[in-house]
Amino acid sequence: MKPGPTRKVVIIPPEQLPMNEYEELRASWFFHWATLEPRRYWVGMALVWLGAWLISGPVANWSYPPRRLPLEFLLAGSAMASGFLLLVVARLYLGWSYIFDRLNRAQVDYEETGAHDGDLWVKPEEVLAKDRLVVEYQLTPLLKRLRSTIALIGLLASVNGLLFWLAH
Repeated sequence: MKPGPTRKVVIIPPEQLPMNEYEELRASWFFHWATLEPRRYWVGMALVWLGAWLISGPVANWSYPPRRLPLEFLLAGSAMASGFLLLVVARLYLGWSYIFDRLNRAQVDYEETGAHDGDLWVKPEEVLAKDRLVVEYQLTPLLKRLRSTIALIGLLASVNGLLFWLAH
């Protein structure tokens, strides 16, 4: 009997294992926000939008003094605050979609020493099955929520733009 081809044992750094990357992202103060129950998630969205008014309010005031042009001031400030919120949600989406991709793939790239000496790791079947369960039951609903949030911000921005156009 001939010996089979020898398989190279791959030692992927633990911090680059997709499941460890997922757990790290889930524990991060910023990315954890997307995993919160709906009420806390939407309160956070509202607080970011209101916080963005600290910058958008003075900028809108520069172009549209609220005493003279209150509707334009509110619409311009709202548009800028919504733009900031959109950037925050887009960052959440990009971070989680990166992890989604790494967990969903059968093989992932990694760096052995961080010196651009990358290689591919083929996941064992049991690891792939576990990763895909996380994708299906944790990440798919989370990414759907973030896409819906982006769509809602886009819809509200469109209404805001239409109202601004009608105001002129």
